[in-house]
Amino acid sequence: MAEGHSPAEYVTHHLKHLSSGHDDAFISMSAWHIDTLVISTLLGLAFLTLFRIAAVRATEGVPGKLQNFVELIIEFVDNSVKDSFHGSRAFIGPLALTIACWVFLWNCMDLLPVDLVPMIWAKIYGSMGHDPAHAYIRVVPSADMSATFALSISVFILIFVYSFKGKGVKGFALEYLTHPFGKWGFIPNIILNTVEMLAKPMSLALRLFGNLYAGELIFILIALLPWWAQIIPGLPWAIFHILVITLQSFIFMTLTIVYLSMAYEHH
Repeated sequence: MAEGHSPAEYVTHHLKHLSSGHDDAFISMSAWHIDTLVISTLLGLAFLTLFRIAAVRATEGVPGKLQNFVELIIEFVDNSVKDSFHGSRAFIGPLALTIACWVFLWNCMDLLPVDLVPMIWAKIYGSMGHDPAHAYIRVVPSADMSATFALSISVFILIFVYSFKGKGVKGFALEYLTHPFGKWGFIPNIILNTVEMLAKPMSLALRLFGNLYAGELIFILIALLPWWAQIIPGLPWAIFHILVITLQSFIFMTLTIVYLSMAYEHH
C-alpha cells in the first residue's frame, strides 16, 4: 500500500478514473473516461496486429505456434457461431471473434499488479508539473460500466438490424405486437417484449461489469496487506480469476450470438 494513504483513501484513489471532468459516477454523463478509451483502443490494436501478423505469416505447410494459436481461436468461435446462428456468418463470425478476444484482453488487465500502472502514471503525471496524488487511472475497461454498456448497446442496435433483416419490418412488428398472447393481447405483448428487449443489453453489460469490478476490488483489498502477506490470498485468487475472465468473455460472445440468432429467425 502506498505510504501516507489510509486504507479508505487507497481504495478510493484506485477506483477513480482519469477523466475529462469530475464525474465519478459508474456511467459518466458529463465526462469521458480517458483511461478506458485509451486502454481499450490499445488492446484493440494489439488484437488486430496479432491476428494480422498471423494472417500474413500463414502457410499451407507446417503451421507455426502463432498460426496454430490463432487458427484454434478462430475455429472455436466459428463453431460456436455455426451451432447457434443459421444465417450468413460473414459478419457474425468476425463480430463474435472480435468480442471474444477484445473482452478477454479487457479482463486480462485485472491480472496486472494493482500498483504497477498507477505508479508509472503518477511519475509521468508528476513530470508534467501536476500533483502525483491526483494521478488517477484505472486499467480494466470491463470494470467501467460506461465501457460494458457501450459494447452491449452496440449489440442491442445489431439486434434490431438483424430483426429487420430476417423478418422484415412487417414481420418484426407482427411478432412484437402478437407474441406470445396473440393479436388480442397486444398490450401485454408490448410490455413483455419491451422488457425482454431491454433486458438483453442490461444483462450483457451488468454481468461483465459486476464480475470484473468485484475482481478488481478484491485485488485492491489484497494490496492493502503487507507485501509478504499478499501472496497467500493473492495467488489463489489470481488463478481463480483466470477462469473468471475467460468465462466472462465467452459468455458475452455466446449471448451476443444467441441474441442475434433469436432476432434473425422467425418465431
